[in-house]
Amino acid sequence: MNNPYKQAGVDIDAGERLVKVISPFAKATARSGADGDLGGFGGLFDLKAAGFNDPILVSGTDGVGTKLKIAFETGRHDTIGVDLVAMCVNDVLAQGAEPLFFLDYFATGKLEEGTAAAVIKGVADGCAVAGCALIGGETAEMPGMYAVGEYDLAGFCVGAVERRHILPRKASPGDVMIGVASSGAHSNGYSLIRRIVQDAGLRFDDPAPFDKAQSMADALLAPTRIYVKSVLPLLQKPEVVAFAHITGGGLTDNIPRVLDKGLTPRFDETALALPPLFAWLSDAGKISFEDMRRTFNCGVGGVLICRPDIAEDIVAKLESVGEKARPIGDIVSN
Repeated sequence: MNNPYKQAGVDIDAGERLVKVISPFAKATARSGADGDLGGFGGLFDLKAAGFNDPILVSGTDGVGTKLKIAFETGRHDTIGVDLVAMCVNDVLAQGAEPLFFLDYFATGKLEEGTAAAVIKGVADGCAVAGCALIGGETAEMPGMYAVGEYDLAGFCVGAVERRHILPRKASPGDVMIGVASSGAHSNGYSLIRRIVQDAGLRFDDPAPFDKAQSMADALLAPTRIYVKSVLPLLQKPEVVAFAHITGGGLTDNIPRVLDKGLTPRFDETALALPPLFAWLSDAGKISFEDMRRTFNCGVGGVLICRPDIAEDIVAKLESVGEKARPIGDIVSN
């Protein structure tokens, strides 16, 4: 018997098959407070079971932006979900919060089960790295809304922080900024990146001019780094006063978001030499240093602000768990 909804372009059976495929991914992210089951109308989380006493909930939502266009062109969808999780969990981390659970929204014109499964497996992989549970999501098939082979992606994260540990705390002149290295461009500035690549006459499968050992796609699809497990333990130290996630707006706009009025970041220019990818983007795109710093993370994906007497110890602790970190300046009065 013909199904009129399927004839209109929506395959309910394909959606149900996808849920069966991705359910094991979600279950693998189970943690205290959540069991990782999918399929209900809502996802449940038990804050008491997670060990909180006086929690404040912190929520964040984001997407991946036009980095998706590179995934479409290259057919590489396995790490885009990691980007989605990273953009959300790193944001709630800036309030001192532990990410607890995550939901995703995947929308496409025609559901291609293999592509959707690869994307959502990436979401589950990112949740596992962040220590949060993938407790639900939505897959929407909307004929005519998207070009063939394309989709959109959004994510929603909820975290919690004990009231006494909420960030930011009050920074002071002389506090040190510690930059935590990014894995690349993360998920910001890709509309400009794609234009620069096009104007340079490069394809995404071409060797990267700044690193012949990898392709442009390898460099530009490197997943956003998730800082939760390395940074969260440091945020309860009273000498650590803030964490800034360096996303849209770059170093210039994001650090002031965690500072009181009257304070401003002062950068150590020698500590902020552009890594090869960003140096190439600046040169090929003829982008000023000021615009680079306001558009991209320029190699610094997160910034911890701490009292000067603990800065060396914070760098050592970050490096002991696999991060690359260094002082990049201090806080001064306006």
